[in-house]
Amino acid sequence: MTQRAAVIVNPSKVIDLDERRREICDLLAGAGWPEPLWLTTTPEDPGCGMAVQAVDAGVDVVLTCGGDGTVMAVASVLAGTDVALALVPSGTGNLLATNLGVTRDVPAAVELAINGDRRRIDVGIVDGADTSSGHPGTFTVMAGMGFDAEMLDATPDTMKRRFGWPAYVVSGLRTLRRKRVPMRIRLDGGKWLRRRARTVLVANVGRLQGGIPLLPDAQPDDGWLDVAILTPRDITDWVRLGWGVIMRRGDSRQLETFRAKKVEVHSDREQARELDGDVVAPARMLVATISPAALLLCVPRATPPPPAV
Repeated sequence: MTQRAAVIVNPSKVIDLDERRREICDLLAGAGWPEPLWLTTTPEDPGCGMAVQAVDAGVDVVLTCGGDGTVMAVASVLAGTDVALALVPSGTGNLLATNLGVTRDVPAAVELAINGDRRRIDVGIVDGADTSSGHPGTFTVMAGMGFDAEMLDATPDTMKRRFGWPAYVVSGLRTLRRKRVPMRIRLDGGKWLRRRARTVLVANVGRLQGGIPLLPDAQPDDGWLDVAILTPRDITDWVRLGWGVIMRRGDSRQLETFRAKKVEVHSDREQARELDGDVVAPARMLVATISPAALLLCVPRATPPPPAV
């Protein structure tokens, strides 16, 4: 059966739009697919409106050329439909692609749209996100409140384009010395946990930039949100925490992990917040829930098990 595709491109993440269009169209044509519907995001719309156009046009697959923010916007529309999302990583972080083994190589990424497996993954939903600014209030990778959002907000686009994800490290070093703040965390309506924390992360996947395994047991299709509470007091604690995460040691005093289907984070003052690497309006709270198996995603084919002896 012939498939029809749409391509949603964030022009700020692609160096040569004409070349990218020729490449993708040629690859799809070589597989016998018709000319795709080609849509471009704008500063006012990171991809939601384009995804609606694609669904209304009756496409089977939407290829997304952009970073995690573009993927988040498109995914928020495709969630709950049978239209598949294919990732063509073009941004700085591309954490969803990294966690699912999707390469930055364009021909290989398009091949997944054509012949890859289809996997349903969960989508996180955040109450009270700043949807008026174009953020859909969902996440496929993680939401955060505190240090991670401060770091993202402090990283200029020019640095990200020049250095890639290491640019976040430079910005992060500038904010490490900020003090912890009182936070309350409640999981699935249970008792409030009271912590003095630097950040709380609510994750759908477990790897950060550079492949750092912060939450190695997190799976995007398990129906759970994985929660990380980071409580380092000073630079020494940050070093111990980082070393423990990299070495996959589970005994770090600066990191607590939990699982829940609903996560509520409250602070006594406004905190920076982010969804899939996009900074949203600061607030005193972050409330996240899980929408299981909401999004159909194009992924690498599973490796068959070895033959029985």
